[in-house]
Amino acid sequence: MKLVATGFFLAATAIFLVALVFEDGGPAWIGYVRAAAEAGMVGALADWFAVTALFRRPLGLPIPHTAIIPTRKNTFGDALGSFVGTNFLSEDVVKDKLRRVGVARRVGAWVSVPDNAERVTSELANVIKGAVTVLRDDDVQAIVEQAVVRRLTDQPWGPPLGKLLGQVLTDGAHHKLVDLVCDRAYDWVRDNYDRVMTVVSDRAPTWSPKFVDSLLADKVYSELLNFAWAVKTDVNHPMRQAVDHFLIEFAADLQHDPATMQRAENVKQQVIDHPDVQRLIGSAWGTAKGMLLTAAEDPSSELRKRVREGLMSFGRRLVDDETMRAKVDGWLEGAAGHVVSNYRHEITTLITDTVERWDAEETSRKIELQVGRDLQFIRINGTVVGALAGLVIYTVGQFVV
Repeated sequence: MKLVATGFFLAATAIFLVALVFEDGGPAWIGYVRAAAEAGMVGALADWFAVTALFRRPLGLPIPHTAIIPTRKNTFGDALGSFVGTNFLSEDVVKDKLRRVGVARRVGAWVSVPDNAERVTSELANVIKGAVTVLRDDDVQAIVEQAVVRRLTDQPWGPPLGKLLGQVLTDGAHHKLVDLVCDRAYDWVRDNYDRVMTVVSDRAPTWSPKFVDSLLADKVYSELLNFAWAVKTDVNHPMRQAVDHFLIEFAADLQHDPATMQRAENVKQQVIDHPDVQRLIGSAWGTAKGMLLTAAEDPSSELRKRVREGLMSFGRRLVDDETMRAKVDGWLEGAAGHVVSNYRHEITTLITDTVERWDAEETSRKIELQVGRDLQFIRINGTVVGALAGLVIYTVGQFVV
């Protein structure tokens, strides 16, 4: 296109020279041709200067206000960043665009398709695998111990356990457990006649006759069996009431009695320090890591199945439930508005910093390659329009004279 534009200039120059030679003594129309060609040359040169001045100094001369793009590259970058920040990263503009797009409905319709839900699940599984693989086991184990185990041990167990026990007693949920204990106690007494007889006989005086011991043991067993049966069958038995009373007092002591609370702390510490518990804590992350990796790698695992079904269900709700869709859209608009309001400068800085890092000459060359073809048409149009303007001016001059 440079060659074409230059060709127009050379053609105008050639016509001008020929017309100049034959103008004296020639026909009158030669003057019109010379004037048009002369004005076309001026127009071509003027537009060549204008186009060239955008990208470099014409003929290498230090003419003011030339090589505009290389010398003012950073200014253009700042202006572009400011323009984008004002007109594209405005909170109202972003919210309005999101509102018109209907992100929640589109996402819901897309993710409710089984293949798409499987694709998202697969990507989430890859993220989990990558994150679990990158994390160092020692670091994660330390976090587990510090954030979970230590927090549990630092908090007193007495008051929350007492409060929980009190709630259970208030609801009567412990009665089934008491029934179970009573049933098992009665069954044990019923099935251990010989053991009861042996215990009574072993503790009888040495001078007591054996038949007396047997009679006494049999009597003790009968009374014990009757007592166990009564406790089992009578929900209002004094023994049951005594158990309830004990549990109520114990729940209150766990919350308010310093001695009971301290004993609960001692028991807690014994549990934490037990070797089996320590081994369980030490292997917690390893076990969880293995489970996560196995579930993430297996497309038919229960974890991936539930995630996939959850995504599809969530997508259908976004499509069908207008209230939920409006809520999600509101969250997205709020989040986008917060980002552009608080981080607009950082976003536009990406533009300005990127432009600032560009090499001035390289930037000018790339821009010229992108828009240079259209700019060469300016030169061509300048030649043609200049010739027409020169012809009109010359004609008007002839008529005036």
